[in-house]
Amino acid sequence: MSDSDDDTPRLSSAALTALQEFYSEESRRGAPQTDEFAVGSVDEDWSKSQFWYGEETAERLAEEVAREAGEGGRVACVSTPSVYQKLKQRRADVLPVLLEYDRRFSIYGEEFVFYDYSNPLFLPPEVTAHSFDMVIADPPYLSQECLSKVAVTVRFLTKGKVLLCTGAIMEEDAEKLLGVKMCSFLPKHNRNLANEFRCYVNYSSSLDS
Repeated sequence: MSDSDDDTPRLSSAALTALQEFYSEESRRGAPQTDEFAVGSVDEDWSKSQFWYGEETAERLAEEVAREAGEGGRVACVSTPSVYQKLKQRRADVLPVLLEYDRRFSIYGEEFVFYDYSNPLFLPPEVTAHSFDMVIADPPYLSQECLSKVAVTVRFLTKGKVLLCTGAIMEEDAEKLLGVKMCSFLPKHNRNLANEFRCYVNYSSSLDS
């Protein structure tokens, strides 16, 4: 990945200090074990620009995409494992698939699809064009290059509805590439980020209420 450091979502200095202290403590006493594979049991990998959504944000986004997909609808979660997990936990009425670069999530079995945004259409044959009722995507980097390639994937996957989560600085590019508009809802992450993040949609959404 060739994006510069300026293109990567950044933690605030206070959050960075707290996170470093947390990881140091976890290393000393050993990581907690869990019987259920969860996003929270996988450390965020900053080299992959991973920042997990907070609990309330993951819940709200999962409810949004499930409602818009409809009963029995297919949801593509592009680089959004937190949302995928909430859909599996709370919404048995939709069929989510996780497209993700991090192979640790292959534990999800057939619902995991390896995805590298630099090859936006390098997808397995079972992932067919315009086969998802709802697509939610969170590009790993705040750059036009990254968003442009992720947008190629999103346009290939979606039947129409798109929910994009990315930085506020990407608003113009997001509208140009995917025809999405910024919502009033403010997504939050487990670690406070210095970058302002927003949600964008191309349909009438409850995220604007």
